Amino acid sequence: MIAENHVAAIQASNGGRLVGAASRSRERAEAFARRHDVAFFTDSTAELAAHPEVDVVCVTTPTGAHLEPVVAAAEAGKHVLVEKPLEISVERADAMIAACRAHGVKLGAVFQARFGPGARAAKEAMAGGRLGRLVLCDAYVKWYRSPDYYEEGGWKGTRRWDGGGALMNQGVHAVDLLQWLAGMPRRVSAFTGTLAHRGIEVEDTAAALIQFEHGGLGVIEASTGTWPGTSRRLELSGDAGSVVLEDDRIARWEFEVPESRDEETVRRLGGESLLKTGAGDAKALNTAGHCLQVQDMIDAIREDRLPGIDGSEGRKAVAVIEAIYQSAREGRPVELGESIPPPDTAET
Repeated sequence: MIAENHVAAIQASNGGRLVGAASRSRERAEAFARRHDVAFFTDSTAELAAHPEVDVVCVTTPTGAHLEPVVAAAEAGKHVLVEKPLEISVERADAMIAACRAHGVKLGAVFQARFGPGARAAKEAMAGGRLGRLVLCDAYVKWYRSPDYYEEGGWKGTRRWDGGGALMNQGVHAVDLLQWLAGMPRRVSAFTGTLAHRGIEVEDTAAALIQFEHGGLGVIEASTGTWPGTSRRLELSGDAGSVVLEDDRIARWEFEVPESRDEETVRRLGGESLLKTGAGDAKALNTAGHCLQVQDMIDAIREDRLPGIDGSEGRKAVAVIEAIYQSAREGRPVELGESIPPPDTAET
């Protein structure tokens, strides 16, 4: 499903062109290629990456199958754009980062929510100190996925391929946005449960209390069992202001010291969200965010710079979620980095 979003983004981009496709099933690769009017298809990522017209490989496999195609592309000297989350563990994410660094290629991590105008406005307000001292910073993902969702493809809801459930698959965008805006947590204490879906190996509900490096506190909640599903919500509260994002729509924008542009910001970004997240249906996700991120990847190659979200940035959400899972499993607070050392350097 997500491969279709990548194709739409490539076709809408300035400078991008779909060259070919690879799938573990040659028949699916052929059907995909015919559907999108390209001649080249294969069941080998290495063969796709070796194609002389390919500059970037987009990896849209199940999460636990991200590492191997990334390494194959890097070894062929091709840049890589990887769907969220980067991988199912920090260890596998770091192996991807190391492979791309070793072969001098760019690694982009898909977190299209960061490219939304509402998120960008919130980032600017945070960077400008408009919220003052951060007190509470929260993320809520109360979505719904039907039993049929978990039966599609044979990988959803499995530890090996999905890496986790409501938090790793659906909540990961909110976790990434929260740490991008409010900073990385220092400590987490969490509970997880499988409350609404029988037959899956992972959680469909998670709740975590977090403490940030700056001393502020927060909550992360994620579920795929809350019918009918509501918009992803981030609440950023400080002693000088508060910002609330619902998907990418600004739902609250209040500051102790107002600025003249605040009214226009709310008027422009307080209506319907540009980015659709599929709160009740995964297929409702739109392509607006992917278009922005694919264009960023193309521009990063042209300008010889890092992508807007590189591998080291992409691993952060995985690190937070891995710590939350550890806390829930062991029944104790977990310090970030306790068993998850950061990479020594960012890739170039």
